Amino acid sequence: MRPGRQLAVLAGIFVVLYLLVFFAGGAKGSVMDRLEPRLGLDLVGGTRLTLEAKNSVDGRAPTAENLEEARQIIENRVNAFGVAEAEVVTEGNRNIVISLPGENRDLTDVGTPAELRFRKVLKAADGSGVVTAPVPAPTPSGSASPNPSGSASPSGSASPSTSASPKVTASSSGGQGGMAPTPSTSASPTPSTSASPTASPSASATEEPVPASVEEQRKAVEQKVGAAAWAAASGLQAPADLSTDPSLADKLKPFSTLSPQEIAVLPAQTQFNVPTISCEQLDKRPPGSITDPKQQTVACEGGAAKYLLDQAKVLGTDVEDASAVMDQTNAWVVSLNFTGGGQDKWTGLTREAFNNDGNACDASALGQDGKCRVAVVLDNEIVSSPEIQGVLTGDSQITGSFTQQDASTLAGQLRYGALPATFEQQEQQNVSATLGASHLRAGLLAAGIGMLLVIIYAFFYYRLLGSVIFLSLLLSALLVFGALIVLGRTIGFTVTLAGIAGFIVSLGVAADSFVIYFERLKDEIREGRSPRSAVPRAWARARRTIISANAISILAAVVLYIVSVGTVKGFAFALGLATVLDLVVVFLFRHPIMTMFARTQAFLSPRVSGLGRVLRTAETEGNTTRPSRVKEA
Repeated sequence: MRPGRQLAVLAGIFVVLYLLVFFAGGAKGSVMDRLEPRLGLDLVGGTRLTLEAKNSVDGRAPTAENLEEARQIIENRVNAFGVAEAEVVTEGNRNIVISLPGENRDLTDVGTPAELRFRKVLKAADGSGVVTAPVPAPTPSGSASPNPSGSASPSGSASPSTSASPKVTASSSGGQGGMAPTPSTSASPTPSTSASPTASPSASATEEPVPASVEEQRKAVEQKVGAAAWAAASGLQAPADLSTDPSLADKLKPFSTLSPQEIAVLPAQTQFNVPTISCEQLDKRPPGSITDPKQQTVACEGGAAKYLLDQAKVLGTDVEDASAVMDQTNAWVVSLNFTGGGQDKWTGLTREAFNNDGNACDASALGQDGKCRVAVVLDNEIVSSPEIQGVLTGDSQITGSFTQQDASTLAGQLRYGALPATFEQQEQQNVSATLGASHLRAGLLAAGIGMLLVIIYAFFYYRLLGSVIFLSLLLSALLVFGALIVLGRTIGFTVTLAGIAGFIVSLGVAADSFVIYFERLKDEIREGRSPRSAVPRAWARARRTIISANAISILAAVVLYIVSVGTVKGFAFALGLATVLDLVVVFLFRHPIMTMFARTQAFLSPRVSGLGRVLRTAETEGNTTRPSRVKEA
């Protein structure tokens, strides 16, 4: 064996590794900046939340595409906090991990299921929340005046526009009823407090029992706004017309001071009818505030148009697929495919909207062709509200002034709504920056003390062999440190307190391999072999045991990494990484350096090598048995 070759291979590994550390993977800044590993939130402070996707239908994990779309929606929610460098990543095939460095926030609501809902638009009103001076009411005319309609932008950022209103039509493969559009010439676009019964919400919307907790919150809101404001809001049957009663603006003004959480507990009719409740407040309601499909609700589109929405007759789970495609006119549209039961629901909803059964849709909510619109609601916002162009009995298309990106975004939102999954919180950790720094110091101190104790014991018990242990641990530490920096830049691996614990435990694994090798070496010397000849034989016999012991540690780390979540994964990854690198050092440094030491005179000195008692015992036994061996010869 030529130990120089193995040492050269190890040197090559170090050169390549630290070239990557200093010059690859986005390395920038000073030398010290390039030598900084990526630290976890428990070491620098912040919030970490792990969410697990639960499938309520068949228990299977969601597809990678659906999980990625869920991650994007949750990332948008987290970014709404205005926190820089927020990180939202998928972990495994079920988990989404949210990390906010340097910030302690309650992230419980970000995992609230964002179920997709299709709701008929019943009424529309101004959602700016700005109370203007009374103006004369417009003179009714036979022709319908422009009405608020959905934005062509799926993100809901565009202001309402009749010219850009998206529409739902039958695709080339689907059927459409032969009913001709019936123009609507009745009802003034300006709602009044004396709305007729025909403009009221549909009779199918029944009041559901209010949970006790919500009722308590409503009482708190009532006390906050005052009895006069609460009575004025409760008496409204339609959006307040301040032109007929200017004093009503002062009575309803306290509602503009409510927080989004307080707005969320108000009845839907109150949210819609009170003009001082703005879309800004409604859009910031906690996630999941309007997911109940059996309740009427209020949502905004474009941040300006406020809609009263009917019960959800079609859910996101009824959508089988949605995709962005180009139609025959080379315009981007969103194609919708429904499940078997979902298609029947969709057909019934489009029939209601197209015929405007019972005049449930107020004139203010009709599209430019005088037909009801159906709002696509995700979270608390309307992503699109297309006008229904016919009774759709097959695959459908949402048309509008879509760009490719707009159509792809809307299709992705529709596909996510088709995922029958919810997220359950598995773990949330909040750590202050001061506590994180304290954890880092404590972890490094524990690792240093552990390594120091191993080295002291090694030099005391093995003497010269203790230097082999010291150099091996030093090289292992340098390999681990470089690997952490590279992995942090390439796959985003972060060093956590649990990871440091894994590295400390790996010191015990490394010490075991030393003990196995050196004690095997002593056994060979006791059997009468010289120290130089005992080294290769001891390695041959100890190697199998060392590999088996390390393989068991690696296997345990892999299993723990697969079945665990959160910081436990960091412990398992660190333990496995350190064990693998320890094997590299064992084969490429420890055995070659022992072979070279065995050729030195100091290795043969009992006091220097640490093999003193064994060598003296071997010499004594050799002197005692030598005459008998000669006599036998």
